[in-house]
Amino acid sequence: MSDPISNMLTSIRNASRAMLPLATVPHSRLKESIARILLREGYVAEVVVEGKPFKSIKIKLKYTGRKCVIEGLRRVSTPGLRRYMSAQEIPRVLGGLGVSILSTSQGVMTGAQARHKKVGGELLCEVW
Repeated sequence: MSDPISNMLTSIRNASRAMLPLATVPHSRLKESIARILLREGYVAEVVVEGKPFKSIKIKLKYTGRKCVIEGLRRVSTPGLRRYMSAQEIPRVLGGLGVSILSTSQGVMTGAQARHKKVGGELLCEVW
């Protein structure tokens, strides 16, 4: 697997389209940070890290009726083409209705937090 973050986003997207309650992905600290941001922003209901020798992240998806709260996920920076942004260049997703997630020198954070702290970094993905 050459892009684990893209694999995580695809697992979430597939689980939401199939109306599954959980999406399970292999654990890494970066993927856990992204999942915690999704939890904090209200896109998922619960994030649990399980397993002793091989950890996995179980992401409980949120639904409103028969529609998932996460309408779209997009990987921006890929292993073949990294996208770095300064604090002024960070895009607003759907005019502020979505969330951009960045990996900065101060940790993984949303685009709004990075703009507020005036730090740039690698634009990992966008969620709406």
